[in-house]
Amino acid sequence: MSYYVTTPIYYVNAQPHLGHAYTTIAADVLARHMRQRGEDVFFLTGTDEHGEPVALAAEREGVTPKELSDRNAARFEALMPQLEASNDFFIRTSDPRHGARVQEVMQRVHDNGYTYLGTYEGWYCPRCADFKSENEIAEGNTCPIHHIPLDREQEENWFFRLSAFQEPLERLLAEGSGFVAPVARLNEARAFVEQGLRDVSLSRGKLTWGVPVPWDPDHVFYVWFDALLNYVTALGFGSRDGRDVTDTFWPADVHLIGKDILKFHAVYWPALLLAAGLELPRRLFVHGFLLMDGEKMSKSLGNVLDPFAVMERFGTDALRFYCFREVSFGQDGSVSTAGFEARYESELANDYGNLASRTLAMIARYRDGVVPQAAVDPELAAAFGGLAQEVAALLDRVELSQTLELIWQRVRRLNRYVEERAPWALAKDPAQADALDRTLASLAEGLRAVTVLLHPYMPASTRKLLDALGRPELSYDGASLAAHGWDGAVAKLEPLFPKAQ
Repeated sequence: MSYYVTTPIYYVNAQPHLGHAYTTIAADVLARHMRQRGEDVFFLTGTDEHGEPVALAAEREGVTPKELSDRNAARFEALMPQLEASNDFFIRTSDPRHGARVQEVMQRVHDNGYTYLGTYEGWYCPRCADFKSENEIAEGNTCPIHHIPLDREQEENWFFRLSAFQEPLERLLAEGSGFVAPVARLNEARAFVEQGLRDVSLSRGKLTWGVPVPWDPDHVFYVWFDALLNYVTALGFGSRDGRDVTDTFWPADVHLIGKDILKFHAVYWPALLLAAGLELPRRLFVHGFLLMDGEKMSKSLGNVLDPFAVMERFGTDALRFYCFREVSFGQDGSVSTAGFEARYESELANDYGNLASRTLAMIARYRDGVVPQAAVDPELAAAFGGLAQEVAALLDRVELSQTLELIWQRVRRLNRYVEERAPWALAKDPAQADALDRTLASLAEGLRAVTVLLHPYMPASTRKLLDALGRPELSYDGASLAAHGWDGAVAKLEPLFPKAQ
């Protein structure tokens, strides 16, 4: 089975911030989990390098758009290994291979009769690169996202016959269709379509930084049509061996996007695919914003939390954990340095890190570092019953925060088990040797199982712990509690999440 997950591609008009890391980590959690389940995974991310936002940013800095793109794309690409992102390819839309494939698909759209030449007049946000309809304009003709005055534009453009897809999109976005999640975002997309679709600009005649329109080289494609097609074009040349893997992975299983680009992905994107005769993706999952001071993190607004600084102080796994622990994935939520510190101390250092240290230390002290060959305590086994199946079902629905809470309930259950069984007391009574064996074996097995399940969220720390347990296997077959055979001794492990001094 194959599994294809994508992030949006990120604008290179500014440096990466935590908002970009958020979506990337979410996609990585899904990709790692699916690999554990034996799926053939393709995980795509990258940068959106064309259009007016990039051209304007380059002009302000006195460099060419290509120079700005090269500089900032490198920063985004460098972020991926720091996040422990396991992406299979990083696409740049300035790549000529992408441009050539965009032209192929858009020529098909044109040949199918879904384009025409016309004149656009209306309000435009240069930072969104979006022509705004009347109901998308804030007070004083401003952008509701960037809070800047909108430009009044009039220019000759090629248009896309979006209106031709009114009924197909209504069917696609029907209640309960599951194409867009969460439900609130599906309803938002439906409301946009139900207002009546109008044809939209497909090209810009005033710009040169973009993919040229093959049937009219004086125009370049409007950046969103160029950018959206990356999800298809990347499969043509982005595999590790250079093969075209479109037939293997398309359609995408999950597009992860932020709510500010819902219209483009839930309306324009499926219409464009239908116009080109391509199969539709299976699901869009729309997450909310990480907020600081009540606003979406945005370089243009100046309210950003630097992921590089966060990782330097707390570690990458702590950042990955916090993103889905503090804010329910799919909703808006506030983040802060204080929030990081509280979660790190109470849950990572105490709940999980201390559980790992105590378990390894007790096995070393009471059984010379060897996990006893004993059956798992039935009471603990019952608490873990069905957990692996529940986790898989939740992640199939992209419920990242609910999944983490489900796993964390078992982390806490293991901590309670330590207190209930009090191995230090059992060790004092030779008559309780069997009970101590069962307790230590159950703790080791429970810790191993939750660590396998936590691996997609915290890959580096979980690898260290599984290695220390002498059980490095990550396969999802090992995610359930069982009387696995333990060979060899456990190793000493430095604190996974050392407390700040």
